[in-house]
Amino acid sequence: MNEIKISLLHLALKPGAMQHNFALIEQGVRIAAASGADLVIAPELCISGYQFIDLAGTDWIGIHPDAWTTQICRLAKSLELTILFGHAERDAAGNLYNSAFMVDAGGMIVGHHRKINTHADQWSSAGQVVEPVTWNGLKVGMLICADAYTEKIAGTLQSKGAELLISPAAWGPGLYGPEGEWEQRTVETGLPLVVCNRTGKELSLDFSDAESLVIKNGKRLLWYRSPSSAVLTFDWSIGQMSPISNEFLVQRTLKILKVAD
Repeated sequence: MNEIKISLLHLALKPGAMQHNFALIEQGVRIAAASGADLVIAPELCISGYQFIDLAGTDWIGIHPDAWTTQICRLAKSLELTILFGHAERDAAGNLYNSAFMVDAGGMIVGHHRKINTHADQWSSAGQVVEPVTWNGLKVGMLICADAYTEKIAGTLQSKGAELLISPAAWGPGLYGPEGEWEQRTVETGLPLVVCNRTGKELSLDFSDAESLVIKNGKRLLWYRSPSSAVLTFDWSIGQMSPISNEFLVQRTLKILKVAD
């Protein structure tokens, strides 16, 4: 493939509202599929929301593929596209992780990364493995939110052959908000970075002004923020490793009626 179409799910997620969030994800994926997306990216902890602990605890977190991931696999296969999404995970020893999974168009999990910089996620153990994922001949490095805070992880991915960095994130402005870290990672590594951030308000966090972006060589080429959910679609050149689109195609039709959790 010389060109691909990528969609970012910039979603207003609710903490602990798994059914609601999954319905929002599914609707977003279907909108992306109708736009011809090859790759759909969803934010960090997109099923549980970020501050899920007080509302849902951790007993629901399972060994993968859990029921939620299995549904994502079926969705990817039925629509014949790839989905990269953030989700909580339990290992066989009972350790919990803030993870990201890549599911290909055949419904198979082909990529997996456990968040390493987990200082803000007290429930989560830190991941230990930094490896790019090969997808359709392209080597992709995953950075979950604060994994992009310092150069080390991105630099390791670059040294192992990554050609594109993708970050499912829940990182809004404020006291500890992003202050050029994403741009700096692209300068240090020479790799473009796609950030799928989120929106909405949680228990004590406000992501309403959080941005989803495409960055290359320290420059923001595409960016978007909104207090409501949207699907952001753009064309990407594999040869140039750069967006072809000058702006996101923004689809704001996402609206979920009340769903029981």
